[in-house]
Amino acid sequence: MSETRPTANGSGPLPGRIDGRRALITGGAGGLGAACARALAAQGAHVIVADRDGTAAAALATEVGGEAWEVDLLDTGALESLTLDVDILLNNAGIQAISPIQEFDPAAFRRIITLMLEVPFLLIRAALPHMYAQNHGRIINISSIHGLRASAFKSAYVSAKHGLEGLSKVTALEGGPYGVTSNCVNPGYVRTPLVEGQIADQARTHGIAPEQVLSDVMLARNAVKRLVEPAEVASLVTWLASDQAAMVTGASYTMDGGWTA
Repeated sequence: MSETRPTANGSGPLPGRIDGRRALITGGAGGLGAACARALAAQGAHVIVADRDGTAAAALATEVGGEAWEVDLLDTGALESLTLDVDILLNNAGIQAISPIQEFDPAAFRRIITLMLEVPFLLIRAALPHMYAQNHGRIINISSIHGLRASAFKSAYVSAKHGLEGLSKVTALEGGPYGVTSNCVNPGYVRTPLVEGQIADQARTHGIAPEQVLSDVMLARNAVKRLVEPAEVASLVTWLASDQAAMVTGASYTMDGGWTA
């Protein structure tokens, strides 16, 4: 349960505080996950940084006063019997591969679907019993604008994110009677190593120079012509984790610079 802290006038909890809540973040050691870890910790959460890079996870956990969980999420068998005593679950881990469908490596397709759809299902499954028992929980899924729209050459990523949208909505319907909310956050291209690592592949696949990728591909449909900053996404995640968002569930929040407009 959250700890009561005084407001500026000396009574009641501070708006947006999540003191004492345990928050698990997958892919939490870098990029967007790290930004979310810092933001949640700043609002009082005890953050569990889950990442396959145990050294990086431990370093960030020390920084934010949380704990690290070195884990290979692709080992799904180990997740099937998992129990998670967490109050906030942030499904963030992701990978990318860009290729025309006829050339797409089936193993790469399966790996993306596993990490970005099956793993969130298994972690939600592991977390819900604790959340139901305490009549409170927050499931936050880092989806993408590609959970709502498609782009060529991203069959696996788009499929996984569209599936995640459906999973999130089912979780919202089942969790509602138990005080558990489930939402997606749908950013456009975020300034992270995952996005920066796509530039060469995008240039090759689209047949353009790498320096054209940002303007001609990534930001072509944006009204605001810049990448989303990780801290901007983290601010929305932190709000969704708070009691202020108790009536927000089954939603998909775009943060795309006007792409979908």
